[in-house]
Amino acid sequence: MNKFLKSLLIYVALSFVALSNNILTVKVQAVEQVENINNNIDQVVEVFNHGQTSLYVTKSDIDLLAKLIYAESRGEPYEGKVAVASVVLNRVLDKQFPNTIQGVIFQPKAFSCVKNGNITAYPDDNCYAAAYDALRGADPTNDALYFYNPSTATCSWMKSTAKRNIKTIGHHVFFRC
Repeated sequence: MNKFLKSLLIYVALSFVALSNNILTVKVQAVEQVENINNNIDQVVEVFNHGQTSLYVTKSDIDLLAKLIYAESRGEPYEGKVAVASVVLNRVLDKQFPNTIQGVIFQPKAFSCVKNGNITAYPDDNCYAAAYDALRGADPTNDALYFYNPSTATCSWMKSTAKRNIKTIGHHVFFRC
């Protein structure tokens, strides 16, 4: 594991961010598990919102989220990378979507990078940093559940659906229905 990722994991393990109004809070159940990351133990991070809805995130979930960020937002500004991660986390916390990061990412027809195989990409450090920023509560999307690139999108639903809370970041449009 590279030093950057390990230091980010330790930072998250030692951080408590307590914000209200649907902003996520991050804490780690057992700080000593960080020491065992290199022994293939999957670090567990508990993420919860103000309603005390719990979500347990593992290192594997963070790796998968970073891969999605890389595949969906390569070439986008850093804020756009955080925004992509935020959409995934917003979906996990929304009752109309699966309640795990893996479930959201692999939900049929949810992300083009899963369909075209680009989810197997090797994310860079910025993608991991964006994932951790989103887990710490950064959400530049106005609680968006969807995003698309209007220049390249082929899904007619994305183009024609009524949108609210619209925010454009880089080449992507983030929104709720």
